[in-house]
Amino acid sequence: MSPGGAGCSYGLLLTVGWLLLAGLQSACGMNVTALQDPSVAHDAAADGEGDSDGEEEAENVDETESEAQPVPEEDVSNNTAVKEVEFGMCTVTCGIGIREVILTNGCPGGESKCIVRVEECRGPVDCGWGRPVSESLDSVRLACIHISPVNRFKYVWKLLRPEQQPIILANDSAILEVRREIHPLVFECATLDNNEMVASIKFTVYTTSELQMKRSSRPDTDAVLVFVLTIGVIICIFVIFLLIFIIINWEAVKSFWGEKSSSTEIQSEMSLVRYKDSTSLEQSPTEIPGTEDDALSEWNE
Repeated sequence: MSPGGAGCSYGLLLTVGWLLLAGLQSACGMNVTALQDPSVAHDAAADGEGDSDGEEEAENVDETESEAQPVPEEDVSNNTAVKEVEFGMCTVTCGIGIREVILTNGCPGGESKCIVRVEECRGPVDCGWGRPVSESLDSVRLACIHISPVNRFKYVWKLLRPEQQPIILANDSAILEVRREIHPLVFECATLDNNEMVASIKFTVYTTSELQMKRSSRPDTDAVLVFVLTIGVIICIFVIFLLIFIIINWEAVKSFWGEKSSSTEIQSEMSLVRYKDSTSLEQSPTEIPGTEDDALSEWNE
């Protein structure tokens, strides 16, 4: 190889080396400036802090909004008001009936009492003797103790016999229709709820002749009762009208009673004067002999 060719190749290698070195330095310088540029780092940190601050501000706004929302008055009243409940009277004195549940505190609209609901109530099981629903000279309809719904209960009808076991009838409904016999009959109905007796009632079915006798003897009592009630009502109406008349014409009544009282006073005074006059006349003859005796005694002296 000639000296000129060796010099050219050496210069070419040197140039390529410098170019490679310059490229490496420029690449390293860009990476360093990108990593260490304070403006870029500050912007990135500012962006991160801005996101965190935005999240914290959003949370604070949500908390203030939740605190600013007022609690409904109804909820407060429900939390603070003490509800007091009392129970009404049962509609029956035996068996099963209905009663009202009354709220005495916390009623809507400021009412002192309000009905909350209606519930079932129970009294003593034995209801004694009952009356038929309807009856005629031939038949009679009897009804067990029940409330709605009727099909909720189970009914057991029995024919009671003296000193014998009762006969259980096939009828399992709440209504039983019986024809009258030549002798009176006694029936009993038991109302069961979940195989538990809740009511029991008895009925007497009289014969046709007994029913006719009862109906014939009843009008006398009814007539007397109606007469007494009529007289009492008439007397009450008369007294009421009399009081109304006195209230309306109070001045006239007052003057009338005043004149009557004055006339009675004058009559009493006149009778008193007459009495005094009569007493004076009765005493005057007894006084004359006394004066004569005094005169004679003086003459004798």
